[in-house]
Amino acid sequence: MHKFIWYLLLVFPAMSSPFVLNSKVANAENILEREGIYQNQNNLQIKDIFELSKKEILLNNQSVLEIKQATVASPIIQFDSSKTALISKQTNLPANRNLLRKNEAVAQVNSVSQGLDVQDINASQELTNLDNSQESNSSDDSMAQITNASQFQDVQPSDWAYEALDQIVQKYGCLVGYSDGSFRGNRALSRYEFAAGLNACLTQVEKLIAANGNTVSNKDFETLERLSNDFRSELATLGTRINTLETRTSFLEDHQFSATTKLNGLVWFNLTGATANRKVKVEAISAASPDVRFAGRDINGKPRVQEADNPNITLSMLTWLTLNTSFTGKDLLVTQLAAGNGLSPANQFASAGLFNSFGVPFFDQTAGPNNGNAEVVIHDLFYQFPLNQRIQLVIGPRVNWHRFFDYNAFTFIFTGANSFNSNGTTVYDPIDRGSGVVALWNISKQLDLNVGYLAENNEFLPAQFGFNTSSNPKKGLFSGTNAITAELTYKVNPQANIRLAYSRITLDNNGGVVSGEPIYGVADDGQGGPIRPAGVDAFGINFDWLISRKFGIFGRYAYASTDIDPSTPGRVGGNINSQAFQLGFAFPDLGKPKALGTVSFLVPFDVLKGRRFLAAGGGNGGTQYELEANYFYPLTNNIAIVPAFYLIGNANNFDGNPTIYVGNLRTQISF
Repeated sequence: MHKFIWYLLLVFPAMSSPFVLNSKVANAENILEREGIYQNQNNLQIKDIFELSKKEILLNNQSVLEIKQATVASPIIQFDSSKTALISKQTNLPANRNLLRKNEAVAQVNSVSQGLDVQDINASQELTNLDNSQESNSSDDSMAQITNASQFQDVQPSDWAYEALDQIVQKYGCLVGYSDGSFRGNRALSRYEFAAGLNACLTQVEKLIAANGNTVSNKDFETLERLSNDFRSELATLGTRINTLETRTSFLEDHQFSATTKLNGLVWFNLTGATANRKVKVEAISAASPDVRFAGRDINGKPRVQEADNPNITLSMLTWLTLNTSFTGKDLLVTQLAAGNGLSPANQFASAGLFNSFGVPFFDQTAGPNNGNAEVVIHDLFYQFPLNQRIQLVIGPRVNWHRFFDYNAFTFIFTGANSFNSNGTTVYDPIDRGSGVVALWNISKQLDLNVGYLAENNEFLPAQFGFNTSSNPKKGLFSGTNAITAELTYKVNPQANIRLAYSRITLDNNGGVVSGEPIYGVADDGQGGPIRPAGVDAFGINFDWLISRKFGIFGRYAYASTDIDPSTPGRVGGNINSQAFQLGFAFPDLGKPKALGTVSFLVPFDVLKGRRFLAAGGGNGGTQYELEANYFYPLTNNIAIVPAFYLIGNANNFDGNPTIYVGNLRTQISF
C-alpha cells in the first residue's frame, strides 16, 4: 500500500492542467458577488454549480471566461472547449458550432457588440476531469475509464514515470486524461492541485479498503496520516471555498430568470439629419408624407414626379429583447421582441417604393407597421435543431432571412457598414422575415450550404395593404411573395470567405403592381395597368477578406431578371434586368481594440433593361450611387458610439438631382 503514495508523488507533479485550484478561485467568488449573490445555508454539490451554467445563468461573457479559468478541479467536471460555458459531465452537451455561428443576431452579435473576442474565449484551454468510481457510469464516452497508461496518446512506456502512472491507473482507477485521449504530463502543479488529486485518489483507496477489508499496514497508515497533515490547510481552504460557491450558487439558482432561457437586450439612440442644397425629385403621386407614397402615371403614361424639401433633424430609439431558449443544449428557440419610433429624415427624399433604403441608418426605424409609433412587435420567432452532426433545420412563422444568408464580416449590422443599402443585398432578398424552413448543412471544414424557403411575414409591413401573405388564408404559404434561396459559402481560410447565392423569387401583385427587391420602386405594365405576380431569377456573390490584422476588403455583386406579365389583354410584357454592387475597405481596431471603421461605394439599383415598366424608381435614366463611412467605437464592453456619414448622388436614378448628405450618431447599448 505504501507504494501507492510514492506512485502518486511521481505522477501528480505532471498534472497541473486538470487542477486549476489556486488564487483564481477568488475571482470566481468575486464574479458571483457582482451578480448579486449572497450567503445562504443551502447545501449544494459542486456539480450543481456547473449544472447552473448549463442552464445559462445570466452571467456576461467576460464573467464566464473568468470562471472558466478558475474552475475547481472536481472528479465530475469537464469543459467543452467549443462552447463558452461550463457544464457538468452528466449533461452530455456536445459542441454545436453551427448553432452559434450567426445567431445573430445573439452569440456572434452579443460578444462582438460587447467588445469581446470570440476567438479569445474559445481558445482557452479545455479542462477535463479526474474520475472516481461513482462517476464511472457516465454516458460520456470520451471520458470512459482508462484501464492502463498506454491508452494515453502522449504517454510512452519509455517515459520515466510510466510505471508509476500505470500502477495508479490499473490498481486504483482514479485517473482519467483529457477528452482528446492525452495525459499532458509535462506540466507543473501547485500544492492546492496536488491536494485535490490526492483527495480523489484517497477516496478511491477508502472504497477499495471498504470492499476488500483492512489490508493496510501501520506504516501505510502513518504515511497517509503524514500526507494528510502536510496538506491539511490546503484541503481546508479548498472545502471552504467550495462551500462558499455552493451557497452563493444556490441563491442564483433560486433567483435566475429561467432554467432554459437567456435574455439579451440591445438599445439604440439615433440622432440623424439629412440635407440637399435644393429640392429633390421623387417619383410619387404626392410627396407630403415620407412614409406613405404611391406611384402613378400622368395622362401620357409617364411617372408622376414631385419635389421634396429638406427634413428636420430627428432623435429616435429602437430596442430589441431576445429570448434564447434551449431545452436540450443542442436546440434553440429564438423569440425576439422589438419596439422603436424612428422615421429617418432621408426618407423625405425617397421615391415610392424606396422607403427605408438609401441614406437610412438601419437602426433608425420603427419596429412595427405604424411609423413613429413605438409599439411592441415580434421581430423573430423560430426554432433551430440538429438532424445530425452536420445538418440543422430552422423552422418558424417568422424566420429572419439575414441570420442565415448574405452574411459579411464587415457589413454586420452591429459593427460594420450600416445603412439599409449596405448591410445586405439589395437584389435577392424580398423576404426580410418569413414563414418557412431553412436547412443548414456543414459539408466540410471549408464548405457550408444553406437552403431555405420563406413566405413573406414581416413585422413592419401593414397587412391591410396585402402584405404578410403567409398568415393570410387568401394567399397562404405558397401564393404570395416568397423566395427559395440557396447559398454556398467557401471558407478560403479563417480570414477570407466567398459566398455564392441564387434566389428564385415570386413578387405578389399587391394592387396590381409589384414592389420589393430586386425592384427598387414600383413596377406596372408600362402604361399604368396591372400586372400578374412577377417571377425573378437573382444571382449574387459576396466576399470578405481580412488581409492583415488591421485592414480588410469586402464587396458584393448581384444581378436579377424580373418577368413583367401584363394583366390587360394585348399589352406586351418583358423583363426588368438590374444589377447592384458594393466595394469597401475595413479597418479593424481603428483607434482602439474592438473598434471597426468601414468605407464603401455602392450602387443599389442599376436598371439595365425594362425601365419603361417602372412607375417609380427608374428616374430619367441616371444611376444612383452612394458613398458611406461608418465607425464603430466601443466605450465599454456594453456601450458603443457609432458615427456614420452617407453621400447619395443621382438620388432616385435622376442624374440631375442634387447630392444628398446624411449624418447619423448612434449610441448602442447591450445587456
